[in-house]
Formats: sequence, structure tokens, C-alpha cells
Amino acid sequence: MTTVASERGAGPLVRPATRKDLLGVVEIERQSFPQPWPRSAFERFLDAPAFLVAVEQTSPAARPVIGYVVADAIPNDGRPLGHVKDIAVHPDRRNGGVGRLLLQRAILALGASAIATIKLEVRESNAAARHLYRSEGFVHRRTIPGYYNDGETALVMVRSP
Repeated sequence: MTTVASERGAGPLVRPATRKDLLGVVEIERQSFPQPWPRSAFERFLDAPAFLVAVEQTSPAARPVIGYVVADAIPNDGRPLGHVKDIAVHPDRRNGGVGRLLLQRAILALGASAIATIKLEVRESNAAARHLYRSEGFVHRRTIPGYYNDGETALVMVRSP
């Protein structure tokens, strides 16, 4: 996947994640979730079809990570199913379209790998994320009580062609 600027032109660049991005990704993860993934979890996904980062369009020497998405393919009755495993935006950059841009690019990257149906799990309490996913075509398909380590319920949402 090539580096892509947002439609506004001055927005963030979205590109595949590299090992050098992991420090920034892990820091955003820690600021975003009560049970953050460890660095080793992200390392396992560096070759995933849609582990993407959004970076500032600043000088070429310093492009801090401002958000990321991790999505891959999982087996599903002979047809791969896309799975958005993790997505987060730096707290200072939330509500500015970075999460939407990352999700849209992940959907495109999975589609380029011939993956049309995509699922994700979202905390029942995360109204902002649920709104974003619905606006991008995801539909609530089932509920999993106690899915998260803290006992919170997850909503499984699916986007089909």
C-alpha cells in the first residue's frame, strides 16, 4: 500500500506501520485503553494487510504517529473474513476525522486483498466508536457478555458488501 494523504490535502498521511512506529503506537494504545496490548502483540501484526498508521505531515525527519489501525484476515468457511482488531487515535487528535480515515483505509486495504466482509468488536459503552462504525456501514450482529477482561460486553459489528 502506498502512502496516502487525506482528502483535505493538509491532513495526516496514512501508510503501513513499520517497526519504528511501534513506540508511538504503544503509547497511544496505553492512553486509549484500560487493558492495552503489549508491544509484542503489535509486532506480530507488522505483516498484516492493514496495520496502518496516521502520521503528521511535518518535516520528513519527524512524523509522529497520531493514530493506528490493526486489521487482518481470519479463516471463515473457506472465505477470508476481515477483522479490525484495534484502532485508536492520540487523545489530542480525536474528533478530527483521523479514526474515520484510518478505518476507511483499512477497509480499502482489506478489499485489495479480496476481503469484502469485515467484523470488529466494540465495547458496548463506546458510543463514539459505535457511531463511527455504523456510519461506515457496520451493523450490530450479536452481543457477547463479559467479552473484555473487565467484564464489559462487546458488540460484534459486521460490514458486508
